[in-house]
This record gives sequence, structure tokens and C-alpha cells, in this order.
Amino acid sequence: MTCESDNGETGNVTADASVYGDLRHYWYAAARSDELVGGAVVGRVVLGVRVVVWSGGGRAVAMVDRCLHRNARLSEGVVVEGCLACPYHGWMYDAVGRLARVPSLGPDGRVDALTLQRFPVREEGGLIWVWVGERSPDEPELRGRAPFGMPHFGERGWGAYYMTTWFDNGVTNLVENFMDVPHTIFVHHGWFRNAAQKSVPIVVDRTREGVFVTYERPDDRIGWSDRILNPKALPLTHTDKFYLPNHTRVDYVWGLGTADERNFIITSTCTPVSPERTLVFTLISYRFGTLNRLASGWLPRYTRTVIEQDVRIMRNQGDNLRHFGGARPTFRGTSADWLHEDIEALRDWAANPEAVEEPAARTRETIIWV
Repeated sequence: MTCESDNGETGNVTADASVYGDLRHYWYAAARSDELVGGAVVGRVVLGVRVVVWSGGGRAVAMVDRCLHRNARLSEGVVVEGCLACPYHGWMYDAVGRLARVPSLGPDGRVDALTLQRFPVREEGGLIWVWVGERSPDEPELRGRAPFGMPHFGERGWGAYYMTTWFDNGVTNLVENFMDVPHTIFVHHGWFRNAAQKSVPIVVDRTREGVFVTYERPDDRIGWSDRILNPKALPLTHTDKFYLPNHTRVDYVWGLGTADERNFIITSTCTPVSPERTLVFTLISYRFGTLNRLASGWLPRYTRTVIEQDVRIMRNQGDNLRHFGGARPTFRGTSADWLHEDIEALRDWAANPEAVEEPAARTRETIIWV
């Protein structure tokens, strides 16, 4: 992270341009809304910047996690009388970052005006989103970069819940993993998919917004859970979508457009803690009609098992990348890896649009065997 001068006071903290480039100038999820219930205080690292998130005056507040007094972490403090109190000497900050009271100065604790750096914050889709870039999200060029829409959260007729997961790997490798079908028969064998050695035609579309993959096999199955999710053996429509800079959405729809249509959606937004560690908020959205209540009992355990399998394989890959010292590793691939190539090209361009040529839009078709 970098510190810029601020009239002799503590400088503003922003994400490091040399590490994250223009990827700094997007909204990133820092916490779930329900993490702030009951006056809780949450400390997170977003693109290398320590942020404290809390609820002030009924609204989410994000500030730099550093007391102006002796630099203690405010995220270990408590909310008192609508202010965030430092755990070291109790200095109290209000919801706009102003130093409201210094207990050691007596009942009034009056001090000269001091203000703690705040970050722009939005609360949408059950998540607290923060902006740690140097530029303002209100600049005309950046206004279109809204927090990612998490599908069907809180929508009538849908079940939905979040999983919060820490990964020892970078965002690019994670979004590729979340979009990748061939790994499922090895990493998730017996849980999500088994090796059937069936051919699956796929279409890979790359646009300036993301990479979108359609799988053309209506009789595909996603493991033993298919017996519960699709008891009528309805045809399956499966699409995987990557949206810049760090979001994936995987849709399974059975009986598309029919009265029996069922939906299962896995949406992940990845927040870089560092280039090698990532916090992922995954929203599971489902619509199974009368089986919604039954699914709410077993589905969270099932999806947690599956995602922990991804945690292990991402740790495996991340550890090896660090061991061999590849900041820019060399990957070999086949047509089954086209989506990986397209994701990497888009993220490289998004990080440094002035130096990297924008990848051309294209559509490619191939066949994978799973």
C-alpha cells in the first residue's frame, strides 16, 4: 500500500498501483452484512489495505484500520455510543471518521479536529463493498463500475446463503478454477461429478466485459446430488460466466422455460488480500419449488464440502507457484483451456489498459471430455 502526504497529517492509504494497477479502481466485497449484527467490528485486508468495517448510525462504515493515536488496529475495538473505540486508549471515532472523544482528557475529552480516513462503501446484495483505489468511484469514467449484482439474494421463491472462504492463491487462478469443468472429475470425484468420458461440445465467448461458456450436453449430470436436484431427469442448461475484474457465476437450469424449471446458481466474488491470498464470498442461490425447505438443510453442508476441496487444490497450486518463483508462470494448455487463456488476457488488460492491448472479442467452439 502507499501513503500520500496530507498537509503534514497521516497520509491517505490506497492500494499499491505497482501491484494491482487499474484493478484498484473497482468495488470489492469486504464483509457480509450479517457480520455487523449486534455492533460487531470486522477487520479485513482489501488489496493490501487494512480496513475496519462497522455499523455507525445504522449504516455500514469503512475506515483505515489504524488509530491516529498510537496506530493500534481499530478492528479489535468496540462500538460505544455510536462511535468506534480504539482498544488501546479508547480514542473514539464517529461514523464520518471524526475523533469524537479522548477519554484521558476527562468527561468531555475535547480535542482539536482530527479525522480518520474513510473509504467509499456500499451495501448491496447482502455484502459490504469498499473502494480502496486512489481515484474516486464518482469520477465519470468509473461510475459504471458498480458492485457486482449477486443474483436472487432475498428474492421471493429463492433460497440463498453465503459461504466465506479464504484461499491461498491469487484471483486469476481462482476464477479459472471456479469456471473449470475438467477438474471436477478429479478434485470433486464422487461429490460433484464422476468421470464418465462423455464428449461435451462447448462455446467460449470473450467480450470486453468477460468470458462466457455454454456447455451443449442436456443429459449431463453433476454427481449424486442430481438425483435430488433433478428427479424428473429434465434436460440441463449449463453456463459459466466470468465478469471483470473478479466475479464468476455458474448456472445450472433444469427444464429451462418449463413449469418444472429448477435453478442452482453459484456466484463468487473474489477480494484480493494480497497477490497470493484471496477472500471469496460465494452466494448459493437455488429455486427448487417445494423442495427449497428440504434443500436448506443439506445443501450448505454439501457445498461447503465441495468448496473445501477447491481450497486444497488451490493451496497445492499456489504453494508450487511460490516455490518455483513464478510471478508470471508459464502454463501449457489445450483447447480445453481456452477459457483460461481468455480470462488471463482480460485481467492483464484490465490491470494495465494503457500498456496492454484490449483483447479482441471472439467466439470459439471445441469439445471437452468429462
